[in-house]
Amino acid sequence: MPTNGLVVMTPTSIAYSGTSASINADGSVDFSAVTSLSLNGVFTGDYDNYMITMRMEHNATTASSYEGVRARLRASGTDNSTASSYTGQFINAASTTVSGSRASYDFGFAGVAAWNANKHNGVQLSLFGPYLAQPTAARTTTISAYLGGEIYDAAWTHNQSVSYDGLTMYVTAVSFTGLLTVFGFNQ
Repeated sequence: MPTNGLVVMTPTSIAYSGTSASINADGSVDFSAVTSLSLNGVFTGDYDNYMITMRMEHNATTASSYEGVRARLRASGTDNSTASSYTGQFINAASTTVSGSRASYDFGFAGVAAWNANKHNGVQLSLFGPYLAQPTAARTTTISAYLGGEIYDAAWTHNQSVSYDGLTMYVTAVSFTGLLTVFGFNQ
C-alpha cells in the first residue's frame, strides 16, 4: 500500500511535432526542439490532483523572443479547444515591475519560454480534478533568470465538465526543449 505523497504518472503514449521526444524508464519525458508535446494517459481515476514539473528552454535565436507555452486538456487523444473555455488570471513580476491581466482563450497556459539570453526556465503546473467530469482548475508558475529573477504566475479554469486523461503543450513562434515529469497526489 503506497503512502501519501507524489506518484510518478508514466504516459501511456506521447505525440509531438518537432525534433524528438521520448518516455524515459523512470516515467519522465525528454523533448528536444518541439512545437507541441501531447501526454496521453497521465490522469486516471486513481488520483484527483496532479503536478507537472518541467525544466524548459526555448530555441529562439533573438534576445527579444518571449512566448507562453499553451496548454489544452486532452481526452482519448483529442485536445479540447472550445472557444473561450479557458479563463486565466496572470501576474508577471520582473525586476521591480509587477503587472497583471485576465483573459479567456481556447487554451490555458503551461508556462513561459522566456528570452533568449535567460532562456532556462523552471515550471510547476498543478491541475485539480482533470480526470473528474467537472470543470478543471490549474495554476502554473514559471521562474526564469530574466532581469535577475522573474516570476510568471497563471491561474486558470476550464469550464467544460469532461473527464481528461492527458494534456497538450504547444508554442506558436519558437520550439522548446526540456524534461518533464507528471506526478499524481496520493492522498
